[in-house]
Amino acid sequence: MGAADFDQTEDVVRAVLVEVLALDADRAAGFTADTGLFGSLPELDSMAVAGLLTALEDRLDIIIDDDEVDGEMLESFGALVAFVERKLAAK
Repeated sequence: MGAADFDQTEDVVRAVLVEVLALDADRAAGFTADTGLFGSLPELDSMAVAGLLTALEDRLDIIIDDDEVDGEMLESFGALVAFVERKLAAK
């Protein structure tokens, strides 16, 4: 995958975060790979995780199995984007 693909994935993940968590788009636009998510964003609580993952599945036509969901993949924006990239590459 090239840099353009990665940027596109970042944009989709960012858009889903804005949509599902009702985040301000400008705030989300400032997210970097190191921006903390679960445990750092009050909007991303355990109830919101299911909605986030479902929205990612729907938007990107991927399937996220329950056993793939852990704190590491939701630790930061970069970790979530990398997880989504791996799912897309495995399609």
